Amino acid sequence: MHRRTALSVSAALLVAAPLLSACSGEPRPGTAAVVGGERITTSALQAQVNDVRAAQNRSGQAAAELIASTPHLERVKLDAILQSRIIDKMADTAGLTATQKDIEDEHQRYVDENGGNAQFEALLLQKGATAPGQVDRFLRDRVLLTKLTAKYGAGKLEEPARAAVKALHIEVNPRYGAWDAKEIKLGGGETPWITQRTRPEQAPAGA
Repeated sequence: MHRRTALSVSAALLVAAPLLSACSGEPRPGTAAVVGGERITTSALQAQVNDVRAAQNRSGQAAAELIASTPHLERVKLDAILQSRIIDKMADTAGLTATQKDIEDEHQRYVDENGGNAQFEALLLQKGATAPGQVDRFLRDRVLLTKLTAKYGAGKLEEPARAAVKALHIEVNPRYGAWDAKEIKLGGGETPWITQRTRPEQAPAGA
């Protein structure tokens, strides 16, 4: 099975504008992060977390294991949101878009490779803490990364990523961790578009 190569990116983080903080220096209430001057609210983040927990709870006997494997789900989901915003900025700068047909085609490839839609969604929930309602965003990221790699070359996304991070001025509420300037990720979280293969590995037959 063909798999696209994982990416390796590092960048320096410039000092962000103090959009998260009120005059007291405490994080602005209700703000999980600020990206490109736009707030990611704690309520929006919690909605994503709740969707994942609900999907995990519907997983029958696997539910307890799935929940136990994601103890820092808020941080994982916020990191995923930040990575998506970086990908969007890189694509916008490069003049690239993901059409609905692109996303549908990408979805069909995943479904074909994983033995059906239910199996694909179950694997994505297990490997990426991604609920069924979040699959389209995952697919959009994969499409854009493929197009970015085609434009710049495999392993050559470092400079576009640096430029995107610089332009976005990412600031994170310390409640959710610290933004890692070197790795371009939320400290302690996962960065699927950097550290994982574009397509999740299939479970062994009979598993």
